[in-house]
Amino acid sequence: MSSDPWGRVDETGTVYVRTADGEKVVGSWQAGSPDEALAYFKRKYEGLVVEIGLLERRVRTTDLSAKDATAAIDHLREQVEAHHAVGDLDALRQRLDKLVEAVEARREERKAEKAKQSEEARGAKEQLVAEAEELAGSEQWRAAGERLRALVDTWKGLPRLDRKTDDELWRRFSHARSAFSKRRKAHFAQLDAQREEARQHKEKLVAEAEALSGSREWGPTAAKYRELMQEWKSAGRAQREHEDDLWQRFRGAQDVFFQARGEVFAERDAEQRENLTRKEELAVEAEKLLPVTDLKAARGAFRAINERWDAIGHVPRDAKPKIEGRMHAVERAIQEAEEAEWRRTNPEARARAAGLTGQLQDAVDKLRGQVEQARAAGNTAKAEKLERELAGRQELLDQALKGLHEFGG
Repeated sequence: MSSDPWGRVDETGTVYVRTADGEKVVGSWQAGSPDEALAYFKRKYEGLVVEIGLLERRVRTTDLSAKDATAAIDHLREQVEAHHAVGDLDALRQRLDKLVEAVEARREERKAEKAKQSEEARGAKEQLVAEAEELAGSEQWRAAGERLRALVDTWKGLPRLDRKTDDELWRRFSHARSAFSKRRKAHFAQLDAQREEARQHKEKLVAEAEALSGSREWGPTAAKYRELMQEWKSAGRAQREHEDDLWQRFRGAQDVFFQARGEVFAERDAEQRENLTRKEELAVEAEKLLPVTDLKAARGAFRAINERWDAIGHVPRDAKPKIEGRMHAVERAIQEAEEAEWRRTNPEARARAAGLTGQLQDAVDKLRGQVEQARAAGNTAKAEKLERELAGRQELLDQALKGLHEFGG
């Protein structure tokens, strides 16, 4: 019989292993010596030790699933419980029990981690839903559309939740996207309708502009073009493919008209500048009549100059007030000379002037006496009031005396 600390072989060739529960039959060995039998079953034990060690390392260092780890443990435990090896099987059982604990701890850890990830995913999806529902009412069509597409990509990268929760959040998320898409579609449909309406309106404006391009009624047509431009600005934009073409036609028609007007105005301006030069020469000739010494000769000469003036025609608008003012000044001077001559030779007017002068002289003399009396009486306020009245009457008297002098009185 052969023996070992962990097993023995009896005289019949039966191999035993020692455990805490007593000896267990390992198997029967008839092919060789008892030592060879013990050596064989000890090698099987060492094989179990190696396998358990490998499993321990896999559990510790890899992401081996709890399911696969448990299956491997059960497989090794079956081999240990079969007692087909000689060695410290109780130690192997303890190691397997610790592996079970480690796998269970790993299972709980992963369960907790998965629950945490699920909660985080739920929070993230709820945030995505809230943002999508807010964007559903946006009118920033491009930016909101791009953001919603980015939210979809983010959603796809998040883990799934339990079916009920995930389906409910997705339903809200999808509804928000659909609501935005529906509003955007309606907006652009309305915009297309408005642009089509603008196109039709601008087509009419272009037709009117082109019909007016050959007009030679400069003022009314220019005013009409201004009205058409205001209408154009308020009509809104047509579709992009039509807008530029319509604008080119609209501006082109105006350019034809305004170019023709510009050419005519340039010719007219040249003529008016020449007229101004001629009228300036006549103004100089008229101004030489002043001062009037011979009223009859001055009147005849000015009439002849004025007839030549009227025959010349228009001058530039900005020069008109100044050049006409020079002629009017000469005309007023001649008229004043005529009035002075009439007053000088009119007996009735002279008599009226003399009578008025006498009345004013009497009033001045009377007021002067009243002023002296008031000052003598010490009434300064009354004296000052009478002096202001005296000054006004004196001024009227001076003017009357001047007029009387013009009559030769």
